[in-house]
Amino acid sequence: MPTAQRPIGSGFGATTTADEVIQGIDLSGRTVIVTGGYSGLGLETTRVLSAAGATVVVPARTPDKARANLAGLPRVVTASLDLQDPASIDAFARDFLAGGAPLHLLIHSAGIMAAPLARDRRGYESQFATNHLGHFQLALRLLPALARAEGARVVALSSRGHRFAGVDFQDPHFERRPYDKWQAYGQSKTANALFALGLDRRLADRGVRAFSVHPGGILTDLVRHLTAEDLDRFGLMRRPDGSVAQDPAKPAYPFKTVAQGAATTVWCATSPALAGMGGVYCENCDLAEVLPGDFSLPTGMAPWACDPEAAERLWELSESLTGARLDR
Repeated sequence: MPTAQRPIGSGFGATTTADEVIQGIDLSGRTVIVTGGYSGLGLETTRVLSAAGATVVVPARTPDKARANLAGLPRVVTASLDLQDPASIDAFARDFLAGGAPLHLLIHSAGIMAAPLARDRRGYESQFATNHLGHFQLALRLLPALARAEGARVVALSSRGHRFAGVDFQDPHFERRPYDKWQAYGQSKTANALFALGLDRRLADRGVRAFSVHPGGILTDLVRHLTAEDLDRFGLMRRPDGSVAQDPAKPAYPFKTVAQGAATTVWCATSPALAGMGGVYCENCDLAEVLPGDFSLPTGMAPWACDPEAAERLWELSESLTGARLDR
């Protein structure tokens, strides 16, 4: 049975931290992969899961930087992975599968936002390639390890930004339409939600459940591409050292701390309350409501991000673009 997309009354909320949602949960003997797990929300996710006893594998484009950021965390190992390079994805997956370990949690935390137009090695638009296609390929390559866990969860970080756009199935890589960085970001974040819906439908009977997450607005390195106009739009300012902060002279957007931002990811990955559920979009440590059309509301998801037909179209498109399929 598909899980209904509506809140379940988790008892948590927007200010809950990752440490709070995992309290009392023991992850000893569990293996976790967290892409992007060495900075921002990913680093906090890695820290919390490691503290709960998990062994955490953190793939990174720059393993030396990852090792430096993760120094001192127990049971955390790094590996090389570039989500824009299909050969790198396959190599990482082969190495992990060769170890024979089950994979209990796969968390897609790496991503880029509002980047200038760029293309990966296949010519695919970089935000769609990094945020969705690379993770799609990774999850399918790791399926044997996920199935071996006999109760795995996959958590894809989406965003409230999915409301900016659905997936343009006719021109996903902006080859014919003018490039718009926010449309591209929104498309990729809608794809994250549809991916969770499609994966869960296919793999629930094999013990693999999938979730997508809006972590909230958090000031991390994800904002590095924002222009002065973007910063003004969100009530932010750039300090002389290049870092970004809220502008005290402008109305405050409700930004979360990193500890609060990682909470919904950790909740989806570990909460017993989600047993038997999957294929849903979550925010503020609960399932989100589907918006009736008023996108000015601070919470909720757009109907196009939970459309089963769109999820099927995206799955077929992703298979054709990556060559990754469940039967391979």
